[in-house]
Amino acid sequence: MGEKAERTREKIRREAYQLFADRGFKEVTMTDVCEKTGLSRGGLYRHYSGTDAIFAEILSEEYVIDDRIEKCESAKTILEDMLEAIQCEIMDEERSLSLAIYEYASLGNEDFFAKLNERAKKRWISLINYGIETREFKKVNPEQIAELILYYYQGLRMWSRVIHFDDQTAEYYAETIRQQLLNSKYGKDDGVNA
Repeated sequence: MGEKAERTREKIRREAYQLFADRGFKEVTMTDVCEKTGLSRGGLYRHYSGTDAIFAEILSEEYVIDDRIEKCESAKTILEDMLEAIQCEIMDEERSLSLAIYEYASLGNEDFFAKLNERAKKRWISLINYGIETREFKKVNPEQIAELILYYYQGLRMWSRVIHFDDQTAEYYAETIRQQLLNSKYGKDDGVNA
């Protein structure tokens, strides 16, 4: 795929994301996406077969950590970057895909979500194991903590659609994860820049 085509696909996903956040999954049509992106129907269909393909690709976008681990970046730094992104997502109720996700799941896409969840869990387990190896993280059960991280986050995202959270709620989430993972010498305010 060429660079121009990839930029167009990114634009489609970015604009469709907001439509899905505003309306849910079921209410968004390809016509809506055409209007939002300025693309013709033919131009849009050249990239995606339907709203389900766009939505599935949006949900499949992941935090990239494997290359950061290969470059031997600090596990704490990777963790802090991920927590910062998650805190922003928790607090941005206008961009929450919670409703759209539940609608999409109700259409028989359970296998898709099971695979998505498994990839996210493996990503967290990989980071946790790496942090344990570098001794930045405590010796914990990686699978247990990965589930805590994922399901605590998903609960906050879902509730952010119906309850306004203050900044402290997102910070509580991040601090809970730090307490579970970081060795005391790598705590949040220790000044270590590994």
